[in-house]
Amino acid sequence: MDVSQAERARQFHALHHGPAIFRIGSVWDAASAVVFEHEGFSALGTSSAGVAYAQGAPDGESIARKDMIAAIARIARAVAIPVSADLESGYGHSPAEVAETCRLALEAGAVGVNLEDARPGASSLNDLKAQCEIIRAARRAADASGIPLFINARTDAFWLALWDAPLRLSESITRCQAYVEAGADGVFVPGALDPSTLSLLVEATSAPLNVLAMPGCPDIATLQALGVRRLSQGSGPARAMLGLARRIARELLDEGRYTSFHQGSIGYAQANALFTDRSAPPPRPAQSKVPPS
Repeated sequence: MDVSQAERARQFHALHHGPAIFRIGSVWDAASAVVFEHEGFSALGTSSAGVAYAQGAPDGESIARKDMIAAIARIARAVAIPVSADLESGYGHSPAEVAETCRLALEAGAVGVNLEDARPGASSLNDLKAQCEIIRAARRAADASGIPLFINARTDAFWLALWDAPLRLSESITRCQAYVEAGADGVFVPGALDPSTLSLLVEATSAPLNVLAMPGCPDIATLQALGVRRLSQGSGPARAMLGLARRIARELLDEGRYTSFHQGSIGYAQANALFTDRSAPPPRPAQSKVPPS
């Protein structure tokens, strides 16, 4: 059954408010998207870094906006589940430019976006008032489309390790609250790892809190008990694949062996089957749930 983009958007919103923490699969191309969907993920998010790496470029809006949008479109076309687009800081400096990027992401098939409050390579956050104007402009563009776009507003005080711990937390809370008031549907605080910090962020913000699965992040059961509503992996899966490719290369060149790419690989026929007749994807196992604590 063909599901409309508006319906996928509604499904995506609902995933943030279900009984279990929402684990969004972080993907970087159509193939990884199909694999994550096949394994049972309910929705996917693009990794800006992963998409850039797949095009031989570094993260940080180094590829052209049209190339990022084209990658998002390929991913959205490859799967039947909702896709959210990591747009970094929006490929623009003005609210109008960022709103246009969001409109293009919607046109590409996305039903959610991530918007950061730090420019690529910056060592400080954007002005709060200006960032709120960007979110308002994105909200207006989405509302005009008729698609209930999920705007995930990311704040980077923890990611950039700005200030001392108390100020970092208070500024993050201030920004999360302001972004929700400006029209964001969720907030994303990558780099926040301490359980007490996460608990305070959850308590202070009415919108679902997204955290990044990275070294030092609590396990899923703990995150759920703290009230975190969404867990993403960012560029982690894409970098893991690069690490595997490097191990394969070094094994071939240095050891004269070739076992790494046979261990755990998908068989040739099985891989072909993943991408055959994508109009009727195979039934997916339900995403496992973490019991409420």
